[in-house]
Amino acid sequence: MKTILFCQNNYAFGILNPIKKVLVHKDYQFIWFVADKIRNDFPYSEDAYTSEIKDLEAFKADAIFVPGNEIPHYLRGLKVQIFHGLAGEKKGHFRIRHYFDLYLTQGPYFTDRFKELSQIHKDFDVIETGWPKLDIYGKDKNKYNDDKLLLLREYEAEKILLYAPTFSPKLTSAPFLLDELKQLADNKDYLILLKFHPLMAQEWIDAYKSLAKEVSNILFQEEKNIIKFLLISDLLISDTSSVIYEFILLDKPVITFNNISETINWENTDDYSQLEHLVKSNLQEDVFAEKRRLIKQQFHPYEDGLSAQRMVEATETYIKKHGVPKKRKLSFLRRLKMNSKFGKASK
Repeated sequence: MKTILFCQNNYAFGILNPIKKVLVHKDYQFIWFVADKIRNDFPYSEDAYTSEIKDLEAFKADAIFVPGNEIPHYLRGLKVQIFHGLAGEKKGHFRIRHYFDLYLTQGPYFTDRFKELSQIHKDFDVIETGWPKLDIYGKDKNKYNDDKLLLLREYEAEKILLYAPTFSPKLTSAPFLLDELKQLADNKDYLILLKFHPLMAQEWIDAYKSLAKEVSNILFQEEKNIIKFLLISDLLISDTSSVIYEFILLDKPVITFNNISETINWENTDDYSQLEHLVKSNLQEDVFAEKRRLIKQQFHPYEDGLSAQRMVEATETYIKKHGVPKKRKLSFLRRLKMNSKFGKASK
């Protein structure tokens, strides 16, 4: 099975790499598509990769795994949506854009909704597999324990707190927590890590980098893959970001500000001045532990670390049954958008 791993943003690398490992194990040929804007961030330069759509046309794939919203309709291959997050409340998460033949979902909450939509649109199928980015939770959850111990010793801290806000201008807490985080850092028992989405506005990246330079126990993290920081942190501070669910699945407490989810099963407030109090109370009492278990059952019940394998096998089986699409049928306006974004198909 010839496969394209399609990356338009750098968060896709950590989602697709577990799939790549399965493809290598199966001795399948694959190529990464790495958009020009993220080519300098690409960590797997020893693999075959390209930033040219014409190379993907020439590759003639059987399957294309996409943790994003778009894929050129004219590329050969089963177009497989594998998602870039777990935040179903985000605008557009359940929007059907008609670029994909197959949706591989993370858990029942997503599967049920997309199956309902598949009955309406009748131009894609849905299979639940789990999410490959979280395979490390099942296989190597303690991978960074030594790194955590070294950090705690170096900064003489007791707990690691992670601040990971969304980039969305309407939803981000970044403009409101600069002073609150600085005040929180007065407690030297806390080591505070800052990890921002790659699409965060530059003014807030610059502001928080300045804060980290000013305060010794606040560290701004440049590494692209957030998984390490999720694993080593004891508590997450955020807003309306899909990273909330990735952290909750580790069974650790979360504090959010103005989260827009209809069902909130963690600490949420609209009062930024409560940060210090809420951090202390959630570390000590953790009253949301039972509700976290309910989220796990609905959003990602898989603990075996085999979601990437299920994705590849589900794709193999689907192709054996339905064949490999030469292209995707789209409306004129959708085709026009893809042509504008990626260029027209080669003749």
